[in-house]
Amino acid sequence: MKKVFLTAAILLGGLTTYSTQAQVVTQEEEVTEVVQQEEYKEIKADAIPKAVKDALAADFPTATLNKSYVNDKEEYKLEITVDEVASTVYADKEGNWIKKEE
Repeated sequence: MKKVFLTAAILLGGLTTYSTQAQVVTQEEEVTEVVQQEEYKEIKADAIPKAVKDALAADFPTATLNKSYVNDKEEYKLEITVDEVASTVYADKEGNWIKKEE
């Protein structure tokens, strides 16, 4: 009878070690998204090249220029209002429009 109890105790002891799950500790990783923003400096409207002014007048004849900016690449950011709707457009120094994601 001792052998039966001893055998049962050993089997139960052995099964508990197999049924125990390893505790997995996971650490949430912080994901940081770095967005490179271009530095634009505000300029006066008279500092905008003629090609950019001409493109603005040709493509947006009813637009009102609110603010203008320029970056180191000589790309111009123009904040305009067309039919009471505010918008931002980008152009290079030759007056070509640039599509930018905001």
